[in-house]
Amino acid sequence: MSLSNNIQLLRKLSFKKLFNAFKVWASYHVSKSTKKSLSIGFPISMAIEPTTSCNLRCPECPSGLRQFTRPIGMLEPAFFKKTIDEVYQELIYLTFYFQGEPYLNPNFLDMVRYASDKGIYTSTSTNAHYLNKDQAKKTVESKLDRLIISIDGTTQETYEQYRIGGQLQKVIEGTKNIIEAKRELKSNTPHIVFQFLVVKPNEHQLEDVKKLAHDLGVDEVVFKTAQVYDFEKGNPLIPDNIKYSRYKKNADGTYSIKNKLLNQCWRMWSSCVVTWDGAVVPCCFDKDAKHQLGDLKTQSFKELWKSTKYQNFRQSILKSRQEIDICKNCSEGTKVWA
Repeated sequence: MSLSNNIQLLRKLSFKKLFNAFKVWASYHVSKSTKKSLSIGFPISMAIEPTTSCNLRCPECPSGLRQFTRPIGMLEPAFFKKTIDEVYQELIYLTFYFQGEPYLNPNFLDMVRYASDKGIYTSTSTNAHYLNKDQAKKTVESKLDRLIISIDGTTQETYEQYRIGGQLQKVIEGTKNIIEAKRELKSNTPHIVFQFLVVKPNEHQLEDVKKLAHDLGVDEVVFKTAQVYDFEKGNPLIPDNIKYSRYKKNADGTYSIKNKLLNQCWRMWSSCVVTWDGAVVPCCFDKDAKHQLGDLKTQSFKELWKSTKYQNFRQSILKSRQEIDICKNCSEGTKVWA
């Protein structure tokens, strides 16, 4: 984050939020030391899913591949507001993203504004295909703090190898629109980030995307390592440059994740993910919501967060992450941002 963006985040803090964050941090470290799950306080970060729908067909993505076995749909504003009203006093950071393209939900920016007005730092991730001039203006007016734009190539030929069905020109036009809207409305937000998911087809364009971002006036460029499935025997998406890979090649030619899979996970104490229909899952690696820890349509969030089911899952992390399917290809302990 830039200095101005860090200041924007600091402005969202209150004594209650800071004290809650301390309790979360302390309970996590006590749990690590004793190997007994203790949860004091409530999450400082949350991701909520505006929709499961997406206009692209990216490989390695269940939304793009249309491979969900869970229900699909759109986040409803009434349910969203009810959830935020429960957590806003402790919550610092809210990400409007899990699966899908957020801008496909017609109520997306109204929900962003609601959370922003509650003093929560808000962020989202988009493929930028729907950032026309009107949507760009509404995005700035929503007080969104951070806008991550996925741009995985600087030529159409490279871009479409991962962003299947996408048009690079739309991404560039959307970026120009949001920068112009910020200028017209004299706003410092949202902080605009180009996120470049490094895979083998695009790893030769790292310097090119930096130049493109500079020329357009983008605030920041981040390089993200890619999660791939079926990596053990190699995968055509794994980059050659080991710096930008979550996986390493072994002497026998097979691949393994760099992460040592320690029996700990900060996310399980500090954050959670809420699907569009109210299921609470451990983290963003549970893309198909197979490890549902509760349902916000029938439970209060604070009841759910302290539930026996949640505590038992945290305990299973402390016992053996290798026995939990979503943890076997997890980035916890691995460098995600190269």
